[in-house]
Amino acid sequence: MSELTMRDTTATLATARLKAQPRRGIPGWLRWGSWGPTLITFVIAALLWQIVAWTNPYVLPTLEAIGASLVEDPGMYWSNFLVTLLEVVVGASAGILAGFLLAVVMAEFQIIERAVMPLVIIVMVTPIVAIAPALVVAFGFGMVPKFIVTGLVVFFPMLVNSLAGLRDVDQKALDVFTTLHASRWEIFRELRFPGSMPYVFAGLRIALPLAVVGAAVAEFVAAGQQAGLGSLVTTSAAQANLPVTWASIALLCLLGVLLIVLLAVVRRRVLWWSDGEVTAKG
Repeated sequence: MSELTMRDTTATLATARLKAQPRRGIPGWLRWGSWGPTLITFVIAALLWQIVAWTNPYVLPTLEAIGASLVEDPGMYWSNFLVTLLEVVVGASAGILAGFLLAVVMAEFQIIERAVMPLVIIVMVTPIVAIAPALVVAFGFGMVPKFIVTGLVVFFPMLVNSLAGLRDVDQKALDVFTTLHASRWEIFRELRFPGSMPYVFAGLRIALPLAVVGAAVAEFVAAGQQAGLGSLVTTSAAQANLPVTWASIALLCLLGVLLIVLLAVVRRRVLWWSDGEVTAKG
């Protein structure tokens, strides 16, 4: 091999090594391509909002007015935020757990699915605003009706996605477990439950934002305790207090975003072995 050929080969290998090495410097999430388009979108939306607020002050408040409302009385917003957060946590936890447990029973016993699923569908297609007043009559004017409404909103997407995940089992792996005379519990613990996790998190990605919606709707229509961001939206809108109304709506949006971010962090830790997202079934 000639000296020129050896130099070319060495240069080629060095270039390949440089390309293979991870880039050092600015992390990916700090690069303009990661957050720049989102920032531009929010800036444009804020400018459009301000233009509408300046030209139609009775339609939208300015962003300065919303911010001033949040700063002037943070205690009011914080106390109502905690009430809505409690409704979301308790109601969503109950609905998610109930949906997953029923999905487990249905996956193991198809006769249960044939018996129960029609009733579940009837309940889910019934408007939640029609159920809430009846729940108030049945359970009183406290927090229980709001918990139930929030749980009902998240129950169906959790049930459907969990059931799909529990049944989406690798048939070859299932045959191996059957050949080894594994019990139903062993198949569930070692095969069905781990394999269903991508679908479960897909269901959670739908259920958590819906939990915020359910809590707000419950505060709108379930009479009784006038607390929570939904109730604050209702009372301030009745008084034509647009800054308080939109500040409460912004806090509801913030709560939903925080739940989605928390879910993404947990998913990354739990499903580190998963290649990608599973399409949620709503």
